Amino acid sequence: MSAAHLATSETTSKKILIAGATGLVGTAAMKHFATEPGCEVIAVSRRRPDETFGARWLQLDLTDDAACAALGPEFAGVTHLVYAALHERPGLVAGWQEEVQIRTNDLMLRNLFEPLERAASGLRHVVLLQGTKAYGVHVRPLSVPARENRSEMHEQPNFYWNQERYLRERQAGKAWRWSILRPVLIVGVSVGSAMNVIPALGVYAAMTRRAGKTKLDYPGGTGRVAQAVDADLLARCIAWSGEAEAAGNEIFNVTNGDVFVWPNVWPAIADALGFEAGDHAPLALDREIRPREAEWAEICATHGLEAGTLKDFVGLSFEYADYTMGFGRDKPGPAAIVSTIKLMQAGFTEVTDTEAMFRKCFAEMQARRRLPPR
Repeated sequence: MSAAHLATSETTSKKILIAGATGLVGTAAMKHFATEPGCEVIAVSRRRPDETFGARWLQLDLTDDAACAALGPEFAGVTHLVYAALHERPGLVAGWQEEVQIRTNDLMLRNLFEPLERAASGLRHVVLLQGTKAYGVHVRPLSVPARENRSEMHEQPNFYWNQERYLRERQAGKAWRWSILRPVLIVGVSVGSAMNVIPALGVYAAMTRRAGKTKLDYPGGTGRVAQAVDADLLARCIAWSGEAEAAGNEIFNVTNGDVFVWPNVWPAIADALGFEAGDHAPLALDREIRPREAEWAEICATHGLEAGTLKDFVGLSFEYADYTMGFGRDKPGPAAIVSTIKLMQAGFTEVTDTEAMFRKCFAEMQARRRLPPR
């Protein structure tokens, strides 16, 4: 059998299970795998995704072990698991070190994986998402650049370690392989996510326009050098990791390939939202914008938006936007840079321009009538 025929056979026999279908990564993964010929996709989440891109959606609360066990037979034939599910608590940043948040995320993976493994005898690959909290970015400056073989934060409470340890133990002696991806700030299209700056900044801009202003002020703190990753690029990296021999049982940082500073990228963001860039005017989005449900409802009615309530649309992302843009910071923070040398040497070399990423994401949300037109 030719190599080309083998490749085609593998492609047509791929069945993807995406856990966390309503999230930022889950949405991008559904969108990507919809473009792969002969690829069947099952998506699970508590609430129905804004769009399924042809995936078969099944309602599932991963904290409910009985519900996971009951749904197990639906997972027969699954070859790839994209585990993008995430439990976050109100008070987002503080919750990152709380025992209840760590325990819940640990149990969610276990609740899903055990019935999946029983049902899916042909399981080939599992991808798990971590992030720069693996390097302690939330508690101390990163050692620049952060490298995958220098994760020295196991002394810090983090559900990453519970999930990673479970996956390593479960995989011993099995035919399937795992990959752990560590994206930086993920930017993309989603509704109700805990950590997506696009809806948060889009709402902030809509409120600014409603107030009659033509310039969009930068609401964050003093900038620091950082990185981002386009959710669509991350989805392609997820797909790559599921097939590449070099990705088996390995951990990779994932970024766009460039760096950015929030005040410097702000003019591109303002332009994408139909404004000139304004002044640096610090504003706590979570405190000042999140409570304005009535104004958001009026904006939605005026522009015929299909975005739902402010709470449902933005999720916890106002708080996350304040955090990532450094609200309250009056001095440059330490650089948060990770190395992607390992990923590129393994064979994934895609890059994208961070300013272009912001423009693309806002344009897509506008086209889908989730944000007012530019």
